[in-house]
Amino acid sequence: MNSVYTDYSMEKGGKTEKGQVVHMKMKQTAIQQVMKTATDQALETIRNRIDQFGVNEPYITTQADNRILIQLPGLKDPDRAIKLIGKTAQLEFKLVDEENNVNDALAGKMPAGDEVLYRIKADPETGRTEKEPYLLKKRTSLTGKYITDASVKLDSQYGDPYVSLYFDRRGARIFEKITGENIEKRLAIVLDDNVHSAPVIRDRISGGKAVIENIGSTDEARDLAIVLRAGALPAPVKILEQRLVGPSLGQDSIDQGINAMILGGALVVLFMIAYYGLSGFIAVFALALNTLLIVAGLAAFSATLTLPGLAGIILSIGMAVDANVLIYERIREELRNGKTLRGAVETGYERATITIFDSNLTTLITAVILFQFGTGSVKGFAVTLTIGLIANFITAVYVTRVIFDYLVINLNWKKISI
Repeated sequence: MNSVYTDYSMEKGGKTEKGQVVHMKMKQTAIQQVMKTATDQALETIRNRIDQFGVNEPYITTQADNRILIQLPGLKDPDRAIKLIGKTAQLEFKLVDEENNVNDALAGKMPAGDEVLYRIKADPETGRTEKEPYLLKKRTSLTGKYITDASVKLDSQYGDPYVSLYFDRRGARIFEKITGENIEKRLAIVLDDNVHSAPVIRDRISGGKAVIENIGSTDEARDLAIVLRAGALPAPVKILEQRLVGPSLGQDSIDQGINAMILGGALVVLFMIAYYGLSGFIAVFALALNTLLIVAGLAAFSATLTLPGLAGIILSIGMAVDANVLIYERIREELRNGKTLRGAVETGYERATITIFDSNLTTLITAVILFQFGTGSVKGFAVTLTIGLIANFITAVYVTRVIFDYLVINLNWKKISI
């Protein structure tokens, strides 16, 4: 930091004394580092909130000028997500000043070390809101940084939602000390400078547990629990631009991706039937089953099918055919060596299975790494690729083998076009 010193004159007791005014100015590099750190922390906090909000395949990344780009595909309630992203969630516990009058403070006679904050109450019948002032101690007794978990619960008597908080060991000790020393006094729960409630402390509270009541709807309680679990933003977030991509634009892209998948699949089917004959039909059946398993897997995991996801399906189709080609070429080689069809099928599958397993395993490791360290569309590609690889191994190695064994053993076929 740079320091600039300037002389000044100070009046004291009718006499003039000389002193110094110290102006502190941060270096530009230090300012940039603070801004970068705040942006990175905000990025991780927002990502944690979005992950808990339940959006599939979000894309969240930093841009120039300390901006954060957030893309949320398939979101049904964008306004709720925007409110969730922008909440700073500064949770504080402050003691209510019981000795001084809040009206005197509002009239200008503010006691030293106090402040006035408001609790906003809404009338459910009229919809009007009222602001109730509270005179609080400025000193924060406990903050939300000690929270380890926050969950939504319903009141057993009236069914109203509230948020139950759990503190870590240090926070539990602080909370127990505060409640033990201030029995029969009120402790205000303040979130972003708004008083949520100010219950009276009836007894020492141990175990590191507290509740926030008078929240409103269950969705509001759930969103509050999310931001408390994910942590507070290091700085306020301002929404600079909001775009909503309509279903027509997204549908056009999806239609093009599906058309590409159909065209690629049709060409693969024609090649397999033309080159391998009846065995090609068996491979095509396994390919159709493979695609069905991929779609079923996506439905089971509630994954959103995006363009990168379609690309993963197309790649899986290609790898499924590649596994069949390996098996068929092995069987052809054994038939050329003079083995019977049954012996050729057994040997071909035994030798090709090892190669197929190795190739799928290495690709699966890559897909897992992409899912672990990738974001947004990369994760979508990794999900479909992973499901496709597993389905591919099942259909290419086991399903087609069952069909061949039925033809060769049960029906006693001696020849087959391959």
